[in-house]
Amino acid sequence: MATDQNTFQAIISHCKEYGFVFPSSEIYDGLSAVYDYGQYGAQLKKNIRDYWWKSMTQLHENIVGIDAAIFMHPTTWKASGHVDSFSDPMIDNKDSKKRYRVDHLIENYADTLPAAEGTALVAQMEDLLKENDYDGLKALIEERKIACGVSGTVNWTDIRQFNLMFSTQLGSVTDEASEIYLRPETAQGIFVNFLNVQKTGRMKVPFGIAQTGKAFRNEIVARQFIFRMREFEQMEMQFFVRPGTQKEWYEYWKETRLKWHLSLGIDPAKYRFHDHVKLAHYADAAVDIEFEFPIGFKEVEGIHSRTDFDLTQHQLFSKKKLQYFDTEINQNYVPYVIETSIGLDRMFLLTVCAAYQEQDLSTPEKADSRVVMKLPPQLAPMKLAVFPLTKKDGLPEIAQEIMDECKQYFHCFYEEKDAIGKRYRRQDAIGTPFCVTVDHQTKEDHTVTIRYRDSMEQERIHVSAVRDHVLKATTF
Repeated sequence: MATDQNTFQAIISHCKEYGFVFPSSEIYDGLSAVYDYGQYGAQLKKNIRDYWWKSMTQLHENIVGIDAAIFMHPTTWKASGHVDSFSDPMIDNKDSKKRYRVDHLIENYADTLPAAEGTALVAQMEDLLKENDYDGLKALIEERKIACGVSGTVNWTDIRQFNLMFSTQLGSVTDEASEIYLRPETAQGIFVNFLNVQKTGRMKVPFGIAQTGKAFRNEIVARQFIFRMREFEQMEMQFFVRPGTQKEWYEYWKETRLKWHLSLGIDPAKYRFHDHVKLAHYADAAVDIEFEFPIGFKEVEGIHSRTDFDLTQHQLFSKKKLQYFDTEINQNYVPYVIETSIGLDRMFLLTVCAAYQEQDLSTPEKADSRVVMKLPPQLAPMKLAVFPLTKKDGLPEIAQEIMDECKQYFHCFYEEKDAIGKRYRRQDAIGTPFCVTVDHQTKEDHTVTIRYRDSMEQERIHVSAVRDHVLKATTF
């Protein structure tokens, strides 16, 4: 259960200092658990989203993408079960009036214990959650004397459920408006469009529908930077299969999704599978892909075998048939669903945490260090930085020609200010994999110095080779 809060705080500070993530509405003192992505963060996030989208909709011939609305008919959420059961067990401290999600309260306490003891406590908590034994959970909190972080007391209320959906009014006049919800997940937009996509795309089972988009949950204890927010983005794919084949497809997607993560070159030892102890009532299998953040192993992606629950529920509430006629077996049926659901913000945080390094470069002659973001080159916000060594002698003009040649193919950065070493360090900090320096030798033989972020090694290459050199290393 070891954690490294100092590293985590350093990453949060780095993200703000270098334009990756800002507290939302910061000039008004911010808004709790809401963040804005800065210029480099927005591009990194887009690159992750694009890589996922390509891997799903371009590289799989039987998966297509949609973009469903955030607002949906309110009966959608009745059918999906969110109105009645989308809730978390909460507990309040009577002295501080602060509300906690029970599993987070216990997990935070477990993080302070020796590894074996903390793991045993979490397992005990999961067993109680599986049985919905709220009296047992409260007894566990009191027995362990788990205190409120604000008041320091163990004066707790009983545990009760709290619905996580945001509601709003649809209509121009409040009295005439109907209550609707901001979607708490993107999956339902896929399910209600199942037949639209199947028929217009002439799709044959098995096939998938993917989408990315914002979702909203009124988390009581939103925490740990962008790991758990009230407004977040999901990348989900629902894969529709013939009943009876769901187990083999579940195993297929479980392995396929882990391969996607490992394709980014991140240390495989940082990943693990975690099977769900408590299955949702509609699921017959569920597993999380967890990553070892500085705050410990946390869920990044879920793979769920959802059976035919979703389409059956929408068929029941809408009174519209959501069935598929399978010509191979000459049979109508409601397809079963395998879901892959990844949090884009969590994947962003994973990528940043895996990339962040503080390096001591000191020599006997000189003290030196750097902070470098060893982002996968394909995901890096900027692929290439171009530096004229000086602001004169025609060097900026040559550098600008390189920029003009390359910027149509990938994001580039140009800078003239400061010593070349300082410019390198700034690009290291945002994760730019290549820097090219135009110097006086360039005017003589048309070569430039290309510098590699990870090794800091440099070599001379011809100006005409720069574009293809960078493209080869930064294209998936």
